[in-house]
Amino acid sequence: MDVIEGECTGKGCCQTQIPKGLKYYNTTMSSTQNHTHVWSFNSCLYAFLGEADHFHFRGLPDIAVDRTINYLYERIKANVHIVLDWAIGNLTCTQALKSEDYACSENSHCIDSDTGLGGYRCSCNPGYQGNPYLNQGCQDIDECANNSFCEKTCINTPGSFNCSCPHGYTGDGKKDGRGCIAPYHDQFPWIKVSAGTGVGLITLVVVITLLYICMKKRKLIQVREKFFKQNGGLLLKERISKKEGGVEATRVFTAEELKKATNNYANDRILGHGGNGIVYRGELRDNRIIAVKKSRIVDESQIEQFINEVVILTQINHRNVVKLFGCCLEDEVPLLVYEYVSEGNLYEHIHNQRGAGWLTWKNRVRIAAEIATTLAYLHSFASMPIIHRDVKSANILLDNVYTAKVADFGASRLIPLDQTHVATLVLGTSGYLDPEYFRTSQLTEKSDVYSFGVVLAEFLTGLKPIIRARDEDNKNLADFLVLSMNKNSLFDIIDGRILQEGSHEQLQKMAELAKKCLQPRGEDRPVGLCGGL
Repeated sequence: MDVIEGECTGKGCCQTQIPKGLKYYNTTMSSTQNHTHVWSFNSCLYAFLGEADHFHFRGLPDIAVDRTINYLYERIKANVHIVLDWAIGNLTCTQALKSEDYACSENSHCIDSDTGLGGYRCSCNPGYQGNPYLNQGCQDIDECANNSFCEKTCINTPGSFNCSCPHGYTGDGKKDGRGCIAPYHDQFPWIKVSAGTGVGLITLVVVITLLYICMKKRKLIQVREKFFKQNGGLLLKERISKKEGGVEATRVFTAEELKKATNNYANDRILGHGGNGIVYRGELRDNRIIAVKKSRIVDESQIEQFINEVVILTQINHRNVVKLFGCCLEDEVPLLVYEYVSEGNLYEHIHNQRGAGWLTWKNRVRIAAEIATTLAYLHSFASMPIIHRDVKSANILLDNVYTAKVADFGASRLIPLDQTHVATLVLGTSGYLDPEYFRTSQLTEKSDVYSFGVVLAEFLTGLKPIIRARDEDNKNLADFLVLSMNKNSLFDIIDGRILQEGSHEQLQKMAELAKKCLQPRGEDRPVGLCGGL
C-alpha cells in the first residue's frame, strides 16, 4: 500500500469535508481487502472530527508499527481544534430586530448565519471589543493607548480615532499613511513659489485680456467717432439741438441699435433697393417697426448739404410724407430711419408686381390728389423749398388704407428763397426724368411736375414709363400719351378696367392734366396741381 504524506485520500487515511447546515453525520470504516489477520497486531480503525486546516497527515510515521494508537490520538488532541458553528434560534437579523428577545447589545451588530438553517449571531462594531451578548459588553477600543497608529497626536473617539500633526506640519498624521511632514525651513519653498508663479501668470493673462478688450472697444469708439464727424455728426447735433416748427427733434441712433433692429442687416429684412441705397425692415426695442435706409458712399464735400436736408426733412410735418425718425452717423455711410409703410409702393400696385392688390379708379384719383398736395407743400415750404428730384411711382408708398406717403428724399435738393433753380448733376430715373433738366442741368420745381405727369400716365394706362416692344424701339410713356391725345385716340390706350370704372369726363380731365405736366418747357407746366384733379 502506497501511503503518501500530506494526502489523506483513502490509503491509510480517509478525509472528507462536512458541509454547513448538516445536522447528522455517520462514519463507517471497512477494508476493501481482507485485513483480518492485520487487525491482531495493528488495530487502527477510528474516526474523529476536527478543523481541516489544523490536521496534517504525515503518512507512514503516523501508522508505523513502532507507533502506538495513543501517539496519533495525543497528537490530534493537541493540534486539531473542534469548531462549533452555532446560531441563535432560526430567525434572520431582519426578523430578530423586530422581536423582543433580540440578543445583540449596544455597539454591536447582527450577522445572519450562513449554515442555511436560519438563526443569527452578534458581533461588536468596528472599534469595539468584548461580548456582544452582555449589557455594555462591547467596549470602545482605545487605539491611542499605545499610540501605534499615529505619528504625533492621537485623539480617541467612540469606535475610532483621529490623528493630527503639530502646527506647520503637513500630512494625515497616520503611520500607515502620509504621516507628519515637517516644514522645509532650510530648503527652497518650491510649492509657494510655484503657487505664486501660477497666480501671477493667471493675473497677467486676465490683465492682458482686459487691456485687449479695452483697446478694441476704444478703437471701435474711435472709428465710430471718426465716421460720426466724417458724416457731419457734430453739425447735425448743433442744428437739431432745438425744436423748430413744432416738430420733434431728430433722434440720433447708435450703430448698434440699428444693427440689432435689422438683425445685422439680414437679407430677409430687405424691403427694396433704390438708387441711393438699400431699405431694411427693423424693429426697435419699444416694438416700433421702422424702415432703415443704408445709403451708398457719400461724397464728403456734400456732407453739409446732406445734413441740411436731414434737418429740413425732420421739420416736415405732412401726413403724406414718410416721417423721418432719425439717423445714424456712426457707420461708414449715413443711415436714415423712417416710419414703416406696410403695403409696398405704388409701382407694384399699378403694374401687378409682388402680389400687390388692384387699385380702383377711385383710389387712383385720391392718391393722385394726395401726391399733388404733397408736392405743392414741399415746393412752397416756408424756410426753404424742397425739390424731390425723383418723383416716381416706386417712391410713393401706401399704408394699410392706401394713403399715399412720398418717400426717398435721397436725391432731393433745397432751393434758397432768392433762387428759382439750382445747377446740379443730373439725377433721376429714366422715363420720369424732365427732358429740360436733362438738357440744361437746371433743377426747378417744374422737374417734379413733369415726373408727376408720368405717374398720372401710369394711372391711366397701366403701362410702365418705358414701353418695351419686340419689333419696335422702346417708347417713352410720356411721349406716347401726348401723341395719342393729339391723335384723339386717348381711350385706345387707357387700361381696360380703368375705362370701365371711371367716367370719360374724369379720364379726360386727368389726361389733360398729365399732358400739361409733360410739356417740354418747364414754364408751360402748371404751378398748382390739385386744381386739375
